Amino acid sequence: MFTTRTPFRMSFLGGGTDFPAYFNEYGGCVLSATFNKYSYVTVRELPALFDYKNQFTYSKIERFNSPDELEHPLVREALKYIDIDRVQIAYDADLPARSGIGSSSSFAVGLLNELHLLKGEKLSKMELAKEAIYLERVLCNEAGGVQDQLAVAFGGLNKITFDADGYKILPIEISHKSKKQFNENLLLVFTGFSHFSGEVSVAQQNNIPHKISELNEMKSLVTEGEKILVSGTDLDDFGKLLDYTWQLKRTLSDRISTDEIDELYSAARKAGALGGKILGAGSGGFMLLYVPQERRNDVENIFDPSRIIPFEFEDDGTKLIYGGGK
Repeated sequence: MFTTRTPFRMSFLGGGTDFPAYFNEYGGCVLSATFNKYSYVTVRELPALFDYKNQFTYSKIERFNSPDELEHPLVREALKYIDIDRVQIAYDADLPARSGIGSSSSFAVGLLNELHLLKGEKLSKMELAKEAIYLERVLCNEAGGVQDQLAVAFGGLNKITFDADGYKILPIEISHKSKKQFNENLLLVFTGFSHFSGEVSVAQQNNIPHKISELNEMKSLVTEGEKILVSGTDLDDFGKLLDYTWQLKRTLSDRISTDEIDELYSAARKAGALGGKILGAGSGGFMLLYVPQERRNDVENIFDPSRIIPFEFEDDGTKLIYGGGK
């Protein structure tokens, strides 16, 4: 039996430049971090004593003999790809799916890690990320970028670059004091509604040929944001940068924001947030806000307290937390 813990991620800058339709020609770059909310996947061999060969437990239980009988596309394609049988898989998470925090990729990376371990194979984090990208984007034919799989596999605060030759993970060297202050100035709030990222990503992807200048500018902001974090002299400038990149991101597709999101964001800005954005593809899920400490209470007061999620950055990425043999 194996259990993995894989973090969720928050992407700050450069989102949208991680689509192959853009980065294969222009090169892409994002700035993101993982935080201490996780997905958990447990996989074990299922004894040949049951009248079914496999089981997957998530929001429901699917028992099946052939992967083709599965409704869940990611698990179905993963089992066929890894070519493994007689397994019992269980999934759980700290935060809801379809909320912009890379939950699907977190699950994909953790699941692939364990299926390989069950077969006696140990993959590197880059190999896991690349397999998760292939699983989600090719085998499952889900629209989207490739930053999430890399972010959650490696963990940490990183600049991630993409081009036709591959991907690079470049950790951002920031002082402990600046990282702590940066963490404390971020507010993570659930909007109250989830989204189907694939639908939003399809619309955004179709618009890429018409949005090259906007994406080029969004990519350039990654370097600017990195300089702010590394210098640590005025982190509030990062909050203002988040506002600017959110305004750019909203122009990539009319599916990214909604009237409800715009109202929430406007209220947060009036209460003292310097900037923020919807995480992930958009249209729902989690909103990330940059709020100076002296205005934090004012901003928090406009939200339902149950929707404010305390968090801390984490550096581990996907991790085996239990391995008690097969």
